Amino acid sequence: MLAIPEIGKSGMEKLRQAHVFITGCGALGSLTAMYLAGAGIGKISIADFDTIDISNLQRQLFYATTDVGKSKAETLAEKLISLNPDCEIKYIKKMMTPSSAKIAYADCSFIIDATDNPSSKFMTDSVCHELEIPYCIGGVAGFSGQVMSWSPGHAGYNDIFHPQGVESGFTPCSLGGVLGPAAGVIACCQASETIKHLTGSGEMLFDRIFTIDLLTMQSHTIEVG
Repeated sequence: MLAIPEIGKSGMEKLRQAHVFITGCGALGSLTAMYLAGAGIGKISIADFDTIDISNLQRQLFYATTDVGKSKAETLAEKLISLNPDCEIKYIKKMMTPSSAKIAYADCSFIIDATDNPSSKFMTDSVCHELEIPYCIGGVAGFSGQVMSWSPGHAGYNDIFHPQGVESGFTPCSLGGVLGPAAGVIACCQASETIKHLTGSGEMLFDRIFTIDLLTMQSHTIEVG
């Protein structure tokens, strides 16, 4: 990455000094974390209360059949350390709550919400607003996915999506299904948004939502601000 003009030596040093927190260690979170560890992020914290299930493996590629039943967060932490021993890794094997998130996010440079339920995304938005810490939120369903970023002064997740009644229409990945490559595309976007923000490169997805449908190979960037 040193050879990329927009990053270079100064950008790599910014990445080394950064602390990124990833909520959710499933298809989105695990791939995003691996890309960021490989990119040279200095410290990565990950959180997930869940364990690895055989049904996860078609899209959560950093887990193996021998990992079934193990903690996602702990197993992913081991993978991250093996990829980049210089990256400081912290893992939390609990579901994040508003109170625990306020403590965990406090010293972070950027937050990634890679969860598969709207209530967690609303929580991430609320806590990050309070702490004024930028974030990127991604989501996938079937062949489709979407991603957006936020920093103070821009439209947030809670401004765009209405929390009332959202849980009644929520279908978990284990029931609704997710195409592995769709999760891969959105995870790559989340990793890219993180690197761009930390290095001051490119144009962030502020006040915009990027969507893609792999069935039709059509993508759109929707202005929301």
